[in-house]
Parts: sequence; structure tokens; C-alpha cells
Amino acid sequence: MIEIIPAIDIIDGKCVRLSQGDYDRKTVYNEDPLEVAKMFEDHGIRRLHLVDLDGAKAHRIINYRVLHKIATRTALTIDFGGGLKSEGDLEIAFDNGAQMVTGGSIAVKNPEIFERWINLFGADKIILGADSKDGKIAVQGWTESTELDIFSFIRTWRAKGVNKTICTDIDRDGMLNGTAIDLYKEILQQDPLLYLIASGGVASIRDIEALEAAGVPAVIFGKAIYEGKICLKDLSVFNEDRNIIY
Repeated sequence: MIEIIPAIDIIDGKCVRLSQGDYDRKTVYNEDPLEVAKMFEDHGIRRLHLVDLDGAKAHRIINYRVLHKIATRTALTIDFGGGLKSEGDLEIAFDNGAQMVTGGSIAVKNPEIFERWINLFGADKIILGADSKDGKIAVQGWTESTELDIFSFIRTWRAKGVNKTICTDIDRDGMLNGTAIDLYKEILQQDPLLYLIASGGVASIRDIEALEAAGVPAVIFGKAIYEGKICLKDLSVFNEDRNIIY
């Protein structure tokens, strides 16, 4: 059963969504992220992907108070990302209730630091962010492209202990035009044991079903919920009890 992970992106303490990571294409969906998180929990959701977009821009954790509020007032298992650049940032995130953190740009720009995080905090707490544009890794909030091939990038970090990866197809993120399912199939074909978390482009329940049929372990999505393309009650079939190791 595919794991369902709704996303809450935060700017100025509010629940927002961007289109293709563009801060100038921002929509505010709720003034109170806690209200959104409780809504997810009320519908049987157990995981949350929480992104500090202010932190991503500032290169340091900013919205840790929002994290703390959601972590202390819900039972959701939260993975947190956005602007995490130092061990101090990670300690703030974990101290405020994150069970896992996601690092993408840091794994490219400062790989020795990211590797140290894996060794210090444990691979189960560190998720690799592999954001892709045309098969190449993009960093710095998707503003900078690299020549790193996504497959070799993931392989490199798998060899260093990473077991969970969020793969976002930038061109599809927030566009509601379907997922990069062929990319995910190819990643899993090369590494069937990777806990791959698909992200970007989910527009309907059918997209989730297709990912599940392809063997993708988990999926992150947000805009489809906020825009009413997916009803939370319709996700109940994916929220049955199952054994998931975090």
C-alpha cells in the first residue's frame, strides 16, 4: 500500500503552495497550518511533509514555531525541510518535533556535511532530496541547475547509507498535470529497495493509484487537495493499517 504524505509549505507562518517552485507564483490556502494539519489527521493521515520556504530562501531554519505547534498538537509523523544547513538547524528541527529532515542542496553543495548528518543522526532520520529538471539535479530552491545526473546522484548517496529519497520533478510541481511516473519506474528499476517518495504533479486519485501500481512506496502532494481535485475522504483506502518503518 502506497504511503500518503500531504504537504504543507510555509511562508510567513501561512500554508501556501508555489507553482514550479516560483515564489512569485504563490497561493495562500490557509492562515493557520495547524488547522490544515488537524484536518489531515482527522481523515486518517499519519504523515506530513512540512516545508519551510522562508528557511529555504534564508538558508537557515525559520518556521520552527509552526513545526512545534503541529508536532505538539497532532500525532502526525513529520518530515521537515527547507533551509537546513547546519547541525544546529537539525537540532532545532528535531527539538521542535520533526522525526525526519530532508536535505537536498546541502547534499550537492556540502556533501561532507550531509554525510556527517547521516552518521550523527542516523539514516532513518535523514531523507535525501533529489529535485530533478530534465533528469539533472537542481538546488537552491530550484533556482540553480547542475550537471549531476539524478540516477548517479541517488546511487552515490545510497552507497553512503541513505535509504529514503524524495524525488520531485520540478516541471510538474504544483502544475496538476500528472506525475513523472516513467522517471520513478526507472529509479526503482535500478534500485528496487530504495524507499522512493514521489513528489510533483499529482492531480487525482488515479495518479496515486498509478504510482502504487508501479511499486512506488510513497507520494507527497498538496495542491490537488487544496484545489479540491482530491477529497480527503477518498484517501481512506490508502490509510489502512500497515507496517511502515520510519
